[in-house]
Amino acid sequence: MPDYSWPPPENRNLIGKRISRVDSPVKVSGRAKYTYDYNPSGMLFGKILRSPYAKAKIVSIDTSAAEKMPGVKAVQIAQKIGGTVQWAGDEVVGVAAVDEATAEDAIRAIKVTYQPLPYLVNDVEPPAGAAETPGPLSMDDLEDMLDNQVRPREMAEQIQQYGITFKPDDKMLEGLKSDGATDDVLAALRSATVHQDAGSRPKSNFQKAAAQTQGEPDKAFSDAEIVSEGMYGSPVITHCCLESHGATPEWTDDDHLMVHISTQNVSGIAGQMAEPMGIPAANIRVHQDHIGGGFGSKFGPDHWTIVAAQLSKKAGGKPVRMMLERNSELEVAGCRPSAYARVKVAAKKDGTITGWQSQSWGTGGPGGGGMPPIPYVFNIPNQRKEHTAIRNNIGPARAWRAPNHPQAAVITMGALEDVAAKLNMDPLDFFLKNIELTTKDRQNVYREELAIASDLMGWKNKWKPRGQNIAGNTARGLGLSVHTWGGRGHASDCDLTLHPDGSVDIKMGTQDIGTGTRTTILIVAADTLGIPMDAINLFIGDTLYPPSGGSGGSTTPGGVSSSTRRAAVDARDALFEKVAPALNAQPADLEAVNSTVRVKSDHSRSMSWKQACTKLGAMPLTVRGKNPDKSKPPDLTNSGVGGVGMAEVEVDTETGVVKVKKMVAVQDCGLIIDLKMAESSCYGAMVMGISYALFEEKVMDQTTGRMLNPNMEFYRLAGLNDIPDLTVHMMTGKGYDERGVIGLGEPPVISPGAAISNAVANAIGVRVPFLPLTPDRVLAALGQKAGA
Repeated sequence: MPDYSWPPPENRNLIGKRISRVDSPVKVSGRAKYTYDYNPSGMLFGKILRSPYAKAKIVSIDTSAAEKMPGVKAVQIAQKIGGTVQWAGDEVVGVAAVDEATAEDAIRAIKVTYQPLPYLVNDVEPPAGAAETPGPLSMDDLEDMLDNQVRPREMAEQIQQYGITFKPDDKMLEGLKSDGATDDVLAALRSATVHQDAGSRPKSNFQKAAAQTQGEPDKAFSDAEIVSEGMYGSPVITHCCLESHGATPEWTDDDHLMVHISTQNVSGIAGQMAEPMGIPAANIRVHQDHIGGGFGSKFGPDHWTIVAAQLSKKAGGKPVRMMLERNSELEVAGCRPSAYARVKVAAKKDGTITGWQSQSWGTGGPGGGGMPPIPYVFNIPNQRKEHTAIRNNIGPARAWRAPNHPQAAVITMGALEDVAAKLNMDPLDFFLKNIELTTKDRQNVYREELAIASDLMGWKNKWKPRGQNIAGNTARGLGLSVHTWGGRGHASDCDLTLHPDGSVDIKMGTQDIGTGTRTTILIVAADTLGIPMDAINLFIGDTLYPPSGGSGGSTTPGGVSSSTRRAAVDARDALFEKVAPALNAQPADLEAVNSTVRVKSDHSRSMSWKQACTKLGAMPLTVRGKNPDKSKPPDLTNSGVGGVGMAEVEVDTETGVVKVKKMVAVQDCGLIIDLKMAESSCYGAMVMGISYALFEEKVMDQTTGRMLNPNMEFYRLAGLNDIPDLTVHMMTGKGYDERGVIGLGEPPVISPGAAISNAVANAIGVRVPFLPLTPDRVLAALGQKAGA
């Protein structure tokens, strides 16, 4: 049986080292090609007419004037007459024209009559008794779900909650299919049942999404020696990808579609487009070279890409570029849901946490949203939790780098740090005191990480109780947070070919979303084959290659490295079979090192890599590696990591301006393939953390129902002057490497918001309850403190 396990440290020439990304030269030189750089001859420009209303019924659509305009090649209605748009910016009509100016003129010429409907665009705390308990599901509800573009998984989850008295017949299912229901939705409907006579029950914007009790919370609070209460939360933020969402589809013939698209899911796009396009997924080719940001928002083709493909069909197959403008990108291309909570924590005077109670709420757009995983990381023995999902008209929620975990950390770590402050206890000691409430297999990890982070921050020398480190109008403070994530590798297939001339090809339908996937694959393959990375030709980003999962959930490193390792081991061992007779050895006696194949016990018996490959004969050798693959143990990836974040801040108590002075990230992720890239991921996560902690918020106008800051002027991100001293420490070596490769994209972005929030509370002596920690919120908290 071949040995697929990761090589021991002494046999790793590349794995675990600091290696620069292989795509760095093309990116820094401007030669890297993104979706926007695809400019084929005859390309048309697509534009979307968007709804000006947060919620409205479409009464009529007149596209006649636009269709008659010179230069307009196709018009496609995106919403059915009588349908309901559910957010401002929702797609209504698409246009393809010879240039952008003509497309924009055509959009302005289209006449749409709307019937405005009541809407909700905020996410304020629901009034008492407002939450609606899910009742029977009607056919109207199903149609609303389709109109709202509720994702299939969410739709299936909602269907499972409702009463079972009626089964949709084939005619109804066909009708839903024609209205845009995907195969996943239809399958969910066939396996579930729907109440036909639910009638027009009044719909609340507030839905009771969770109610859980664990242990004896009433007793915990009645016996508590100290109780701390507070409110905490994070607002809706947008993805704000610097390369906006979009694609350029084109029909190569009547039955075949080519799509250049900015996506995190190359292998999955064709399957999502097949049904609306009316062709098999095998007839759709998807290609991408580079992507300028995704963070969880680019897993599907989106409505505008479907419209662009329909426009291309009407325009004789010509390519139609449909890339979102900056304002549309911020308004409709996905947002991270909000999460707020009123929290009460019970504890003993020695700092032992005994009880948790929370009433939380938040919004995920028209589909509502689920409860964040609170209390986060710490499994408090006695809990009572209720969560209300707010259905509102702000556009769809999408996964955002560690979905729900940053919000959970802000709520939980803030509430726990407030307990420590009430006890006048160093939060570092408080967290260590309660570390046994965390998952058993990570308790020692957290202890090690907290100790390392404390040393790197100089915590024990710098920390002072709340509000006791103020000089003049400058207040200084420290804060910390802990976090966790999964990260097990996704399904991935890898084809590796050895050619008789010594060249090596790797083909995989994965994508590199900027995290270094290309480099990861090449490191693993080169280390296994004993050749330089630049001796391998890597082909990714196309559905012509074996499928690989979407880049989300920190699943890509484990997936692609595992399939690459298995493919490389099989190819190497097959080569050894061919070479062994020439070296008068058994295949098991050989090794591939430094571009040679040699006998392990006698290095004089060797041949160069190229010489060895000539033993393949005239035909190249191709093998396929897979992840997962139970037939070829061991499992090379794993799940479940722990991390710690710390922040040091300065707050101007006159202006309310917060400046982050230093941040520390200590993180484990199993076996590290490239230490430089791993550290870089943590650096980037801390920068994103500063952005969402201090600046980012999707601000909605209650009067018009529209977003007020859909631009880079008022939707602020951290700039160079906002970046402090950043320190990263990766947990490696014995006790970590044995676990295999675990993804790192999500974990380090979870703690920064909570750590910065706690640092500000430590500095000014009062909690600023909600992110972002803008000057007005800081000053308001200081004002309440002064008036208390």
